[in-house]
Amino acid sequence: MTLLGAALLQGVLGDVLFHGVPLGLNVSLWVASFVACLIVLLRVSRAPFGQGRRWMIAPLVLFAFLVAWRDSPWLLGLDGLAIAGAVAIGALRSPAVRLPLAGLADYAGGLVAAGVSAAGGAFPLLVSDIRWRELGGTSRRAIAVARGIALAAPLVALFGGLFVAADTIFQSLVQSTLPTSLTPAEHVGIVLAWAWVSAGLLRDLVAPRDLPQPTRARPTIGILEIGTVLALLDVLFLAFVVVQFRYLFGGRGLVESRTNLTYAAYARHGFFELVAVAALVLPLLLVADWTLRRERRRDHAVFTALAATLVLLLFAVVASALERLRLYEQAYGLTELRVYATGLVLWVGAVLLWFCATVLRRRRRRFAVGALVAGFVGVAVMNGVNPDALIARTNVARPHVDVAYLAGLSDDATPTLLRSLPSLAAPQRRRLASALLAKTQRGDWRSWTLDRSRAADAIARDRAQLERFATP
Repeated sequence: MTLLGAALLQGVLGDVLFHGVPLGLNVSLWVASFVACLIVLLRVSRAPFGQGRRWMIAPLVLFAFLVAWRDSPWLLGLDGLAIAGAVAIGALRSPAVRLPLAGLADYAGGLVAAGVSAAGGAFPLLVSDIRWRELGGTSRRAIAVARGIALAAPLVALFGGLFVAADTIFQSLVQSTLPTSLTPAEHVGIVLAWAWVSAGLLRDLVAPRDLPQPTRARPTIGILEIGTVLALLDVLFLAFVVVQFRYLFGGRGLVESRTNLTYAAYARHGFFELVAVAALVLPLLLVADWTLRRERRRDHAVFTALAATLVLLLFAVVASALERLRLYEQAYGLTELRVYATGLVLWVGAVLLWFCATVLRRRRRRFAVGALVAGFVGVAVMNGVNPDALIARTNVARPHVDVAYLAGLSDDATPTLLRSLPSLAAPQRRRLASALLAKTQRGDWRSWTLDRSRAADAIARDRAQLERFATP
């Protein structure tokens, strides 16, 4: 019953904090309450505080509070991924696996189990965990009806959504019956939805972990097959790197004489393709190492040589991608997508170095925790860098300023844009000042973020100057 009460508390907070407002301080407050409920439940149930739960709390709280710092939707997405990674740490399934030695499968299993528990973990809590038979007759019947409604709610939502998507007439009928403002009954529904998710997650995090299951024999492939694959990829990557040194690093005249593109357009053309290459090589090498059948000692030596060669060539590919970004920035300026793609490339590079230090040295069990920590560090660094402010500083210094794009950046960039206004040409200054004046709403306290508050203060402080700049 304590867990049910904690879930209802989280449900009420979910309705109060999140209804009708963007994400911000509400995420920090809800996660802080969730962690407090988890600690209380662990104490009440006398469950051990280890098994990943202890190490989950610090990154979970950190990245939840980072949501209340920056305003960028991209950073919000990265913080959300980091929060999911923290939950995966707490949801590790096997008690026999130490956190530093947990593999990718362990973290993936924990994350999947946490997701399944959030979606349906309240079913066993309502059906079997709570001793409903100890209640009186009337109370027991009322709670049975409430339990039936709670069990039916996700099914009604699922099938109702499918019917709405399948038939436009049914969709219009449903829309006509829904009220435009929330009724008390709808608030109850929102509370129950948040409580449902919270109950499943809390139950999963408090429950004792399963005993280790016997490992199944994994599919294996011989060194001849894997070596052939890696050798062909090495040849392909080497050919690409030779072309890059010949053309991309060879100078503007050589490129423009051999292609129909300008030097900047040539650099712009392949950036995201190279990002995809860098992102795909890592899982390829992990799968190759996992499936390799090491019949002789030299099998691992051959694999290590071919894989290390591929990693070395990939770093040359990464250098080509970063050079393309530099040339693109000079010609077109920065965009959010390119900045975050660059962050992904740098994270992949760091993880590849960790791959060489662990997997290629027969220490595969230490790889996953290092990759996860590198991800946490990368997300924290991106929050500290403030990409939108970086984009604003870079793009306003260019000869041709895309004011429409700058105006669409989040409030993270507002102080930088305010400082840059006097340096812009009059038409650009007028358009940007008008766009900044439209960003005067502070919003609800639940969606408060530090940078959103700073932007509102800066606009209020410089309002007279902004109005003067915005006047034709």
